[in-house]
Amino acid sequence: MAGKREENPAGSSNNLRGDVLRVLGVLKVATAEQIQQISAPPLSYRHTSKPTPSKRKQARTAAHTGAVSDLRKHGLAENGGQLPGGDRLRNLTPMGLKAAARELGRPVGEMGDTACGAGRTGASHPMTVNEAVLALLRPKPDLAELAGEPADVRAAAQAAFDAPAGLGTIASYTTEVALPATGTWSNPGKGGVQADIVITAPEDGVPLLFVEIDNCFESAQVLAAKIDKYMRFGQRKVKDVDGRERLMWRTRWWVPDGRRGDQPHPPLLLVFNRIGPRNPNTVVAQLAELTERHWKGTSYEGGFHMYDGKLPIVVTGMKQLQEHGPAGAVFRRFGRPHNQTLLEAIGNPRREAHDARQQAEYDARQREHQEELRRIAAQHKAEREANRPVCADCGTRFTDERWKAIEPAGWSAPRETHPHLCDHCKQRAHAAERQAAKAGPEQQEPDQAVPEQKAGGTWLSRFRG
Repeated sequence: MAGKREENPAGSSNNLRGDVLRVLGVLKVATAEQIQQISAPPLSYRHTSKPTPSKRKQARTAAHTGAVSDLRKHGLAENGGQLPGGDRLRNLTPMGLKAAARELGRPVGEMGDTACGAGRTGASHPMTVNEAVLALLRPKPDLAELAGEPADVRAAAQAAFDAPAGLGTIASYTTEVALPATGTWSNPGKGGVQADIVITAPEDGVPLLFVEIDNCFESAQVLAAKIDKYMRFGQRKVKDVDGRERLMWRTRWWVPDGRRGDQPHPPLLLVFNRIGPRNPNTVVAQLAELTERHWKGTSYEGGFHMYDGKLPIVVTGMKQLQEHGPAGAVFRRFGRPHNQTLLEAIGNPRREAHDARQQAEYDARQREHQEELRRIAAQHKAEREANRPVCADCGTRFTDERWKAIEPAGWSAPRETHPHLCDHCKQRAHAAERQAAKAGPEQQEPDQAVPEQKAGGTWLSRFRG
């Protein structure tokens, strides 16, 4: 025990240090509270008896603060500055980023860069990115770990547990991902863009989603230029390992093949956090007009659109996202008049409804056809039964085998001896015939017997005489 304490003076466990590596490997820079909220959500409902909010926060984050301290001793983590409110930022060193890659099961080349010095400018954008990850992830508490807490605390945890789930796990997220329009993944060239968040949660219906965070400092024109870069990246093709040319993003991420004629680029979610001077409603209206050529689909008679080669663009506000999460109807897709859930907004529910109606109509026609076939088969069966021969002796209807046996056959086939009898009666008839044959001449009628010869009375004696 003494050796372990010397190696990790704060006494952190391997699991706690692994939690810190995974969270910082994704977020790059975070506070101890954000690390705790993602990796140990039950702690958010503990230590409620502490007298002040700062004391409660200190108690909730003590374990992960110790884990960061132990990682710092090993050269894997470091302090990244301080937020205006006093919270310290933590980030990984290059060696820590490699350790996080092992924890997350990712290639080191996909981990991005460290966030050294992010806290020197207040880290407002990275903190908003972290809040968006938390709002989309929505970690749920383990209620079993809160059995001893007060009733009101357990009620709050139960409400969080019962709320709609978020998207994926922390391993489903990546931040600061370069999307090169030129160059390579590891060495991007000019003209590309960097996604604030990339989500890959196919188990939750989101195989690939790019997320862009705006603190309302950028104009609609600047954001439109950034969307142009997303479009260029989405259209870029490169040679894959098999020598075939493919869309570049498909060489890194898996997405199901879309319907022919409706294969859009991966969707982009814009989250507006209103801390800057610009009005997001005005910016969104201008942005939709400036980028219409990128997102506008083709209308079809069925009341839906197809978006082949288009970029689905969805917008929401940070407050709405934090309150309702991905399952809330707080997402507006460019070109649609109403808010939707995230899955509806990035999908094509009208086309899916049209396809479902067509499939239902097809299924109904198939059922009608099968029912007609069954009716015709039943009619044929009834007609056949009506024509089935009946035994002339016992009145039993012929079996299928017996009926087939009496049907006319080729010239070489043996003639059916008793075509009007069933198998049983035919066997009895054959038995009677065999019995009659065995009886022989002695069983014949008297008038059929040979007459006796009388002396002198036969024609032969008369001939001799």
